[in-house]
Amino acid sequence: MLQLAFSSNAYLDVPVDVAIGRIAGFGYRGIELLADVPHAWPAGLLREQKDLIRGSLSRDRLAISNINAFMMNAIADPRQPYWHPGWTDPDPHYRAIRREHTKRALRLAAELGAPAISTEPGGEIQPGQTREEATDIFYDEIMPVLDVAAKVGVTLLIEPEPGLLIEKFGQYLEFAARVNHPALGLNFDIGHAYCVGEDPAAWVPVMKAHTRHYHFEDIAASRVHHHLVPGEGAIDFEAVLRAIATHTPDTWITVELYPYRDRPDEAAKAARAHLLACGERAGVELA
Repeated sequence: MLQLAFSSNAYLDVPVDVAIGRIAGFGYRGIELLADVPHAWPAGLLREQKDLIRGSLSRDRLAISNINAFMMNAIADPRQPYWHPGWTDPDPHYRAIRREHTKRALRLAAELGAPAISTEPGGEIQPGQTREEATDIFYDEIMPVLDVAAKVGVTLLIEPEPGLLIEKFGQYLEFAARVNHPALGLNFDIGHAYCVGEDPAAWVPVMKAHTRHYHFEDIAASRVHHHLVPGEGAIDFEAVLRAIATHTPDTWITVELYPYRDRPDEAAKAARAHLLACGERAGVELA
């Protein structure tokens, strides 16, 4: 049975315990916890706040599917609040913020019992920077972080993203082969795959040895990168669910709908209803 989770990054306007309660109330089995303000920014998270998260999860019988360490709203970079600081920023002091944040998120995941955290796939390639230079920087920055991941027993997931260093699965495979570290895994975002012209259902079996977690959202037929509630775009969820049930049946599926912070309850309910219906038509059991 595949289990559905919902990302707390749609609930930026409510405290984390409220988000946990609402997500559980809609029938989700898990939550992707945002390692960012206002929910669980690791650099400023007090023991009392961690206790609140643990208590709320226990109260509502909700598991952590993943910790999202991709977004960094706390830094408030005016260029883009999620991607910066990037792993490949030319300024070593600025990109160090990303590196140290990721280490803190790994330790937080270990404390809370989360199996994995997800991060960006390198940053934007900057003017005057070659792909090779950016890849070398990413490698040098992530290797010591992967050692921390192995030490604390948490998997570090790279999430290919349109517009960033690693956009496609082939690029991920090339980088993963170079890294060759047991603590590295893939956060398979089906919408991102669709945006860059890759059929998510076809890539599920190809990436199964690497995939540790899925992100679900819909994308318009234009393939513009804007997360939509499942059912409002062009992705064939029935085909994707059949592929996941066949090849990676024990992997969490987290619905990620951060553009819906003005109506997260509506988005969460509609997404789950649509995915349950798709699962029923596909002969795949979802919980």
